[in-house]
Amino acid sequence: MNLRDELSTAIYLTYEAGVEIMKIYERQCEVMYKEDQSPVTEADLASNRIILEGLKKSFPQHAFLSEESEDDLIRLDNDWCWLIDPLDGTREYLKRNGEFSINIALAYQNRVVLGVVYAPVQQELFFAVKGRGAYVVRDNQKAQPIQVSTREQNIRLVVGRSPKSKHVRTMAKMNQVTRIMEKGSSLKGCLIAEGKADIHYRYGPTMEWDTAAMQCIIEEAGGMIRNLDDSDISYNRVNSTNEKGFYILNQSNNKWKIV
Repeated sequence: MNLRDELSTAIYLTYEAGVEIMKIYERQCEVMYKEDQSPVTEADLASNRIILEGLKKSFPQHAFLSEESEDDLIRLDNDWCWLIDPLDGTREYLKRNGEFSINIALAYQNRVVLGVVYAPVQQELFFAVKGRGAYVVRDNQKAQPIQVSTREQNIRLVVGRSPKSKHVRTMAKMNQVTRIMEKGSSLKGCLIAEGKADIHYRYGPTMEWDTAAMQCIIEEAGGMIRNLDDSDISYNRVNSTNEKGFYILNQSNNKWKIV
């Protein structure tokens, strides 16, 4: 699948949004709260504006689904849909620990075919297009291919910093997994894609834009991501909530028993 223009545009827009986010990061940030009490900052909104305006200008024929924009269900009639998380890890952003990212993905007929994840503090860009492999760019150097590990013993679990990861830690003990790393946002999936971690489990609900970009990167790096019931994760659905939870594995043999 040749998505050269789509990829170059998505990468450019993540960098542009990253510049704006970092300007706000360097000063006191205005914080608001949604109905579910999750935080949203002026950085989320600024990034969302830059990305949506750029994508709509370049691909007006496509549909769009973003965390920070009102959902227009007319997208369901379109084979192509961009999925955008303009600031993944807003809580990490507010903690100023650098573990947040900008995520852009493109789905075709309910399957993700392109993913870009950019961590502006680390200046790390991860990207993939279906059938073309996964790559990382660090400090604006040449893109390097990445691959999941082949590890099946002493595997490394990566979890979020949220208290919600408590059940995952309990399950890790039951499955005799003792090597545990912490990371915010979709950077957890990118750690697995480049072989620095091996598995991740998420038991709570997420949204389409939370998983889409990293899914393409993980799969193109040789890993797998599924709903907890082992079904495929699809995109551009009526209900954008991933209600089943999900897991990411470097190797299928590392799947543990779900309790």
